[in-house]
Amino acid sequence: MTDSAADQLREGVSAKTDELASQLLGKALDVLAVGEELDVLLAVQDEAGTVGSYEFADDGPEECLEGARRRARELSREHGDKAAKLADPLRYALAYRGAIADEKGAYQDAVLLEFGERGWRSYSAFSLVDVTGDEDTFGWTEPQPAGEVEPLL
Repeated sequence: MTDSAADQLREGVSAKTDELASQLLGKALDVLAVGEELDVLLAVQDEAGTVGSYEFADDGPEECLEGARRRARELSREHGDKAAKLADPLRYALAYRGAIADEKGAYQDAVLLEFGERGWRSYSAFSLVDVTGDEDTFGWTEPQPAGEVEPLL
């Protein structure tokens, strides 16, 4: 994306994109809370509110993440997913497990989230997690912003 095209994007996050990203983060946290492996998750939503959900698990973590990003771009170019009854995607969210360095340089487990909407800037956030495999002792922090990312739509 050129600098002039990026300058045309709206700042902030729409309520619908925030809701989609929050729901996907909730699903990711639920998966980890019961001790299951978190695949790379992608959710895309069209203007009518139809959501298509995709999981990427057959490759390594980086390949799965790139596969999810590629799929979001393809759905936008193809104007949706006929099988999922999804029209042209308007907004998306990605969730995956990773790590965040703290002030001392130590890495902590986290769920990372990327989200955006056509015509808006895209952002990332994270929630630190304490994955114990036990729902009663599973811990997580409120999502924190992590910066702007390249828009996929």
